[in-house]
Amino acid sequence: MPTQTEAFRFSEFGSPQVLKWQPQELPDPGPGEIQIRHLAIGVNYIDIYHRRGVYAAQLPLPSGLGIEGVGIVTALGEGVSNFNVDDRIAYVGGPPNAYSTLRNVPAARALLVPDALDSETVAALVLKGLTVEYLIHRCVPVTSKDTVLFHAAAGGVGSIASQWLKHIGATLIGTVSSEEKAKIAQENGCDHAIIYTKEDFKARVAEITGGKGVRVVYDSVGADTFAKSLDCLRPRGTLVSFGESSGPIEPMSVASLGGKGSLFVTRPSIAHYTADRGEYEAAARNLFGAIEAGIIKAPNVSKYKLSDAVKAHKEMEARRTHGSVILVP
Repeated sequence: MPTQTEAFRFSEFGSPQVLKWQPQELPDPGPGEIQIRHLAIGVNYIDIYHRRGVYAAQLPLPSGLGIEGVGIVTALGEGVSNFNVDDRIAYVGGPPNAYSTLRNVPAARALLVPDALDSETVAALVLKGLTVEYLIHRCVPVTSKDTVLFHAAAGGVGSIASQWLKHIGATLIGTVSSEEKAKIAQENGCDHAIIYTKEDFKARVAEITGGKGVRVVYDSVGADTFAKSLDCLRPRGTLVSFGESSGPIEPMSVASLGGKGSLFVTRPSIAHYTADRGEYEAAARNLFGAIEAGIIKAPNVSKYKLSDAVKAHKEMEARRTHGSVILVP
């Protein structure tokens, strides 16, 4: 029988005000699905992209919002044999609907959470942590010999990446917007924090590296940083463009990559690095192990009531948050 839930839905793209908190009937989980009661929900910049309509062609309206959370399994759909009622699971991906008290999730996206890990910590880390895991271990595997430039180093992904890259032993250059965020970046492991509002990061990277450039740039900022990021790379270096918080990137000439040093550019998606169940589980084991070992910690978690998701979005877009943002029912 259908279960009553409450969730944020939106029927048009736009500002945070398009999100509407409303009761809904939740059907029984279908084949291959599990039903969960949320304990904590992660908020990410992709939620803002979804709400704004950046990926409108992939998101039919009306829609829910949110793609990660932690919860307790309350019911199993037909064919689900690898989970039990009362299991605590985390998930990343599936149809957006995490901003809800209860929901159905594809069992293929669920991960058992180790008993030692706190639910709010996992919600603050799982998507961002899995993002960092694939970026630095599989997209461009970083070693202790590498020098790396990471934009938005005090943000949710940047803070986790800084901690993990520090553990690896790489030399890390991070860009941030303020003195306060520079301190956060350095505390998390950045060897050099460039305040891009005061300094030209391209010139500073050249100075720090003695003109050699870095092996890889991780860039989630987009329009404001892309062109200069290419100029920060050493010959045969790689620019990993995994977001565009400042706006879309202008078209570029592929031929220019040769003139700049036989550079590589990639636009990865976590969906393609976690689509295989075995790879997804291995990435989660790597992440959960790093959390348990104290290699990475949840960076400055900002916690809001689930019903205050509109406020959380406003404060994220105004850059009044740094680290991770979670919602708690």
